[in-house]
Amino acid sequence: MNSTNPAPIGIFVKTGSPQLIEVLGTTALDFVVLDAEHAPFDRGMLDLMVLGGRAARLPVFIRIPVIDPAVILSCLDMGATGLLVPHVDTAEQAREVVAMARYRGGRRGYSGGPRSAGYASLSMAQAVHLGDQAQIVCQIESAQAVGQARAIAEVPGVAGLFVGRADLALSLGLDDPRAPEVLQATRATLQAATRAGKLAGMHVGGTPEREQFIDEGANWFVVSSDQSLLRQAVQAIAGAPKQR
Repeated sequence: MNSTNPAPIGIFVKTGSPQLIEVLGTTALDFVVLDAEHAPFDRGMLDLMVLGGRAARLPVFIRIPVIDPAVILSCLDMGATGLLVPHVDTAEQAREVVAMARYRGGRRGYSGGPRSAGYASLSMAQAVHLGDQAQIVCQIESAQAVGQARAIAEVPGVAGLFVGRADLALSLGLDDPRAPEVLQATRATLQAATRAGKLAGMHVGGTPEREQFIDEGANWFVVSSDQSLLRQAVQAIAGAPKQR
């Protein structure tokens, strides 16, 4: 964990480059999240990015594009630290996701060959134990999910909840993720997670928002993205944007 911040901090990575992960591994980030939901990652590139994280000793989560057993199996076999799972609306869905991700008591298929099993260097018992440590974080992105947040958080194997404010706003018929109704739903979700003793996560644009939501109970942050941070840094050097 970042020694200067009590709440772990990561960023979304949307660019296919293992070298980027290597560079981020030289910083004080606690983790990164590969955004396979909204960025054009194929299976091969995800594998290289997770490999880069292993080399850099930087935990790598993957935001999966869809709840599917094959997708979950593939990402975990690559050795991802955990999964950020979009659009989990009910406790039953959360239980299904956990079952797809777990060997013991679940339905995850076993092979000793992948990176997660040490390329057959681990015993089956060792590989199963390590595999079942993968963290499953459920995204709360609808009014229904907010109502179910406490039940989702209490599902065994769910490591935490993550507020997706943009889709949550759309679910509420709004187009502003900072609208009062969205803030109220965000607070309810964060409270549900912390009361269950789970991660209370969210995406924020920068440090001021992060500090605001620490006060609201959030304790796990994805701050901005590689694309946004690159653009901001370059724009600070280049000056005002060009007119198009």
